[in-house]
Amino acid sequence: MRLANIYVGYLKVNRALEIAGIVIRQGFDELIARTWLGRRIRKRRIRQDKPVYTTEERLRLTIEDLGPTYIKFGQILADRPDVVSERFRSELKKLQSRALPFDDQLAVNLVEDELGVPIGKVFATFDRTCMASASIGQVYSATLLDGSPVVVKIRRPKIEQKIKLDLYLMRFLAAKLAKSYPEMAAINIVGVVDEFGESILRELDYNNEAANILRFQQMFANEPTVYIPKVYLNYTTRRLLVMERITGITPDDPTVLKANGLDTQQIALNGANALLTMVLRHGFFHADPHAGNIFIMPDNKIAFIDFGMVGVLTPKDMNFLANISMGFVRRDPAMIADSLITLCNVRFFKKRDELIFNLQQMTAQYSHVPIDKLDYAAMVQQCINLIAKYSLQIPNGIFMLVKSLATIQKVAEKLDPDIPFTPLITPYAKEVIMNRFAPRKLAGELYQALKNYANLAVNLPNDISEILYKLKQGEIRHNIRFENSEMLQKAVRNVGFRMAYAIILVGLFIGSVLLINTRSDLAYAKFLLWASSILIFVLIFKWMFRRK
Repeated sequence: MRLANIYVGYLKVNRALEIAGIVIRQGFDELIARTWLGRRIRKRRIRQDKPVYTTEERLRLTIEDLGPTYIKFGQILADRPDVVSERFRSELKKLQSRALPFDDQLAVNLVEDELGVPIGKVFATFDRTCMASASIGQVYSATLLDGSPVVVKIRRPKIEQKIKLDLYLMRFLAAKLAKSYPEMAAINIVGVVDEFGESILRELDYNNEAANILRFQQMFANEPTVYIPKVYLNYTTRRLLVMERITGITPDDPTVLKANGLDTQQIALNGANALLTMVLRHGFFHADPHAGNIFIMPDNKIAFIDFGMVGVLTPKDMNFLANISMGFVRRDPAMIADSLITLCNVRFFKKRDELIFNLQQMTAQYSHVPIDKLDYAAMVQQCINLIAKYSLQIPNGIFMLVKSLATIQKVAEKLDPDIPFTPLITPYAKEVIMNRFAPRKLAGELYQALKNYANLAVNLPNDISEILYKLKQGEIRHNIRFENSEMLQKAVRNVGFRMAYAIILVGLFIGSVLLINTRSDLAYAKFLLWASSILIFVLIFKWMFRRK
């Protein structure tokens, strides 16, 4: 056990030194760039048409050098206006998860280790050249013995240990930042790191992705416009995923789609309805629906792949999206403001009027834009950016939702620039609102409220008796919390120093008087008397006329 701890400690120190080297190198370049010499070099490089990096670009390059864990974290921060400023977010959005493929023979060995048998016992064919490589795993094309075409995802070797090591160091740094800068409490940087850690560790376990696929299959079982690939649970493990290989056309080129007899407008409509069904009917959605994760099949059917990253919404989150959508349609800033405040779990928001005014200014920009031309995703993002300025805690699922909405809207608008995205969401929003006020649901909530009041009435006498008993026994305690503990500590230290100063001066004064009474011939006794008297006089004078 001790040797294992020593080895883990060695890995942490080694990775920390590696990270420090990258940060110091880029930090030194940034420091030089801010000096007079650096500015001269910058101007010279500009004249020579050589690359010159800004602070934001250098941050992105640093993250890319740090590896896949930090790249994924940077991509998440790019969608968090409550954590990162806009100028850094725009640069972080350029982060790409570039990963060099690892050895194909090693991948084959890993697949056989997970299967427990040679590849020929499971697959009729297996292409030993990877078709895609990502930061977490590598993908291969294969065919099962029954002729079913599949893709095989195998996790990179030792990637879990590397990511856990990076997460440990990230959390350590986040905790140090939170402790050194209390003003970052509203950001909750430690919570952001913890949530990211949970997300990426779930993504490492392919059993979670298989479960996500099964859930999506159930959601769209009766939907002819959406297709979810089959997953083969018999061959799936934590490190290995075998799923149906989809044959189709990616939706990033409308010309190719039309050449194959497909209707781009219907495809855009099907894709938008698919995501809205996930979000507003099930509260469970594909968190990365970009063109690379979507295939178009015959009859304009939408097929999704890569289900490692999903989003989950609470009923409160779904109600927020419904209310804010209706607020956009009605151009009602008060309704939008109340939905944002409720989302942040705030009951009495002091700056509600100010928020409504700001939202009114925002909606005024779209006052002459028809409903079917509103940029829905951009308006939601503007609202999130606005509420983040008030240091309110926004549920993390909302950021992932906004990203998914923006992604699918971008894909849909490329296929059909005139797609009425905002009117599309209105029926779903009305359905959520109607379900919330359905008679059966209201009756259930009323029953639960009456039940709680009945329990309160029954338990109240016993609770009061217990409080009175503990009060008599002296067991009632109060915990007092101060908003600014640092200021309180400073005030206590100042009071302590003043008291100590006063006690020392009074002690010198009394001691000098006693010395004079006993030994009047001592010169330093008179000096101490005069010095202490003057200091006491100055101190009293200072306290009398100090500022309140």
